[in-house]
Amino acid sequence: MKSIRLTFLLLLACCSAASTAATPNIVIILADDLGYGDLGCYGSPTVSTPNLDRMATEGLRFTDFYSAAEVCTPSRAALLTGRYPIRSGMCGGRRVLFPNSKGGLPTKEITIAEALRGKGYATAHIGKWHLGVHEGSRPQDQGFDLSYGLLYSNDMVQRRGLPKGSSGLADPPRDGWNQALVRNGEVVEQPVDQPNLTKHYTEQAVQFIGEKKGGPFFLYFAHTFPHVPLFASDRFKGKSRAGIYGDTVEELDWSVGEVLQALRRHGIAENTLVFFSSDNGPWLIQGAQGGSAGLLRDGKGCTWEGGMRVPGIAWWPGRIQPGVTRETANMMDLFTTALQLAGTPLPSEVPIDGIDLRPLLLEKKSLPSRPFFYYRGDKLAACRVGDWKAHFFTQTGYGEATPITHDSPVLHHLGLDPSEKRDIAAEHPEIIEKIRAAVTEHQKTLMPGEPQLQ
Repeated sequence: MKSIRLTFLLLLACCSAASTAATPNIVIILADDLGYGDLGCYGSPTVSTPNLDRMATEGLRFTDFYSAAEVCTPSRAALLTGRYPIRSGMCGGRRVLFPNSKGGLPTKEITIAEALRGKGYATAHIGKWHLGVHEGSRPQDQGFDLSYGLLYSNDMVQRRGLPKGSSGLADPPRDGWNQALVRNGEVVEQPVDQPNLTKHYTEQAVQFIGEKKGGPFFLYFAHTFPHVPLFASDRFKGKSRAGIYGDTVEELDWSVGEVLQALRRHGIAENTLVFFSSDNGPWLIQGAQGGSAGLLRDGKGCTWEGGMRVPGIAWWPGRIQPGVTRETANMMDLFTTALQLAGTPLPSEVPIDGIDLRPLLLEKKSLPSRPFFYYRGDKLAACRVGDWKAHFFTQTGYGEATPITHDSPVLHHLGLDPSEKRDIAAEHPEIIEKIRAAVTEHQKTLMPGEPQLQ
């Protein structure tokens, strides 16, 4: 299978032309565990997010944008590869990668960074990785020229004797986690200074933009927060009406503003697509430190809407007209869109699940109708076709030991019932059959990858 990746990269080398000013820069900013209802532009009455609100006002805000998984490792794998994580084996098992996990993003997978670097892009990963620590799966092995951040979640590598539940405290101990800050494979700080992590990430992102302003460049900026334990710098701590969770989101909002301002200052905003989203929904079992999914049901870890419908904001001055779209899109589409913007061919040897969003982003055209599949781990839990969503099994994100399997699927109309409270399957057997047919067609092309999360 390594030959597939090699063939694709050789093809890129052969067809790559000299970069021009018309080749856009691409920036993807990803929050960690940010809920659908945690931004002002998505209805939060307590968290102040003026920069993201302005980004949404100047750009295109999605009402129906999805992560490709209910937790972070598979979600990130899907974003970078444009493929449902079951295809790469990056789901199931322990749900996410841990420091002692033996697996990681397989070498044969082609990431956005690899594809764009083959077209002359400078590439950077800043922030949380969580796709593997072993040779072959590290950022520097997956197409990134620069990598600066944490290799997994900030609640991992707890110090001995740390009381259970410390990560969910409103004021967690600063010395509770022996996390390492890593730059291009080398530890630069351990334990990492978590209260200043967002600030340091942002400084690196702004520096990268300044150094590569001649373009083209790809920046994957994956924030650590608002994943617990929550920390904010002195400038933001205690400033939000929503406690420490709000403090971290407001600092994240400041960071987004710094990135957009750097693009404006260097005169490249009009040649840069910026997309903001979250890896999954809010971690509700963390209480006040867990955020909000707004009117959506449940949160992180499940396939109810609150677990996988997330903020999605696209910004590109002069190219994307301001507005709100109710078109359904998802994180895997960013892979396909980025490659198409760069004039890069899609990998032909493997199924790509993302579609090109350019018609919607640049021309306000409708997207082609297609189903969306909600996986919990390596099990298909639900499917959406149009505004209809059928659940084959349901389970809360955390705390519910076993799933509830539905021999007759539960059906919701997400336009009429976004909170998924009313089962109307008995009234629409023809919709159930339509959704079952979509699942059957999907499974014809499904070849699960070797499990990586055992």
